[in-house]
Amino acid sequence: MAKKGDEETTNRGPIAPKTTQDEQLLESPRLDEFTHTDPWRVFRIMGEFVEGFDELASLNRGISIFGSARSRPDDPDYKAAQETAALLAAEGYAVITGGGPGIMEAANRGAFEARGISVGCNIELPFEQRPNAYQTKSLTFKYFFVRKMMFVKYSLGFVIFPGGFGTLDELFEALTLIQTRKIRNFPVILFDSRYWGGLLNWMHDVLLPEGKISEIDFQMLHVTDSPAEVVEIVTRSQSTLTELISDDIGIPG
Repeated sequence: MAKKGDEETTNRGPIAPKTTQDEQLLESPRLDEFTHTDPWRVFRIMGEFVEGFDELASLNRGISIFGSARSRPDDPDYKAAQETAALLAAEGYAVITGGGPGIMEAANRGAFEARGISVGCNIELPFEQRPNAYQTKSLTFKYFFVRKMMFVKYSLGFVIFPGGFGTLDELFEALTLIQTRKIRNFPVILFDSRYWGGLLNWMHDVLLPEGKISEIDFQMLHVTDSPAEVVEIVTRSQSTLTELISDDIGIPG
């Protein structure tokens, strides 16, 4: 087998690169294939939801930690994520990550070594993603949107460490769900003020004055450089949420 450019080839020509289930789902259907593919794919999607709900049903104090898959163990962000997860586990919170390398590994490792619950919601990718070795419960999903549902459904808060496009996607998905009141206002914590400073300044100096977001929207974000403060923010938010729920259902304080 030889390579031609970036494509693997055989004597019969190039081999098509492996496609993911997400890619197949999002492709525009050919008329002669639609009735044989997309309707049946619904059952696979449904199966992923059922498996995820079943596996995570007992998880009621989860905190999702996101960040770059490319962070190395000697990276300060890796060490901070590991410490943050250990502190959360010590307080009885389950740590949920994407289950891969980098910050995900650091967070799972911190919870695992603290003898806490360490959950990895892995995703099938053609590159970069491999399950890390520090998970007490590991699931693998084919579809990003099913995996995202698990993060939101089983988390009381999101901690966002420095990362790239995937991390930004998870950050803004959480903010959108809170802004549109699809979920309760749980804490979204940005770790590393230096890294997130430019984004926050742009939101404050451009989005806010132009009316694209409101002051309340901007205040949804918490920023810290301290693993201990992450735990304080999460704990404080739970106390506030408990009070709000009590008021909603008329339980005396």
